[in-house]
Amino acid sequence: MSGRPAVSGRCTLVVEGCDGVGKTTLATRLAQDHGFTVVHSPRTPDHRDLASRYRELLDRPDRLILDRCFLSELVYGPILRGRSRITWAQAIDLTEAVVARDGAFLHLTAPPQVIQQRLAQRDGESADLSEITALVASYQRVFDTLATYCPVETIDTGLPSARPTSPVPQQTPPGPH
Repeated sequence: MSGRPAVSGRCTLVVEGCDGVGKTTLATRLAQDHGFTVVHSPRTPDHRDLASRYRELLDRPDRLILDRCFLSELVYGPILRGRSRITWAQAIDLTEAVVARDGAFLHLTAPPQVIQQRLAQRDGESADLSEITALVASYQRVFDTLATYCPVETIDTGLPSARPTSPVPQQTPPGPH
């Protein structure tokens, strides 16, 4: 993967997408190949301020890969709990902090049927197809919005040539800041 636009010269990578798209697999591979420190972000307890948690992470001096991040709250929060615990203003502020660290966002996606099959194989169960479809669509809306603030590369891990261990990024150039 050396020389790929998503990695070359970057100090921060945010790897995001639905459960089952290969975020951890890709983050682990990039860390091994390029010397990043991976920070996996499970669901943050409700009492913890998400924006502060991610600002603290982004203040670290090392090269970082965020394996899931504040963006997942914009997607999963409304679908699973009826609300997000992070505002769009906070998300944009954190996005700009990633960019200030020479960062980029990797949007991993796959067809909902592929995600459902992977989750069933990995976890022994999966969300229903309509929920996964809603999550995929919501991630797409989030990244379409953020692409005006930051570099976003979309990797379809459902394609045989784009498994998480050898992604084929499609760069969305950043818009005006």
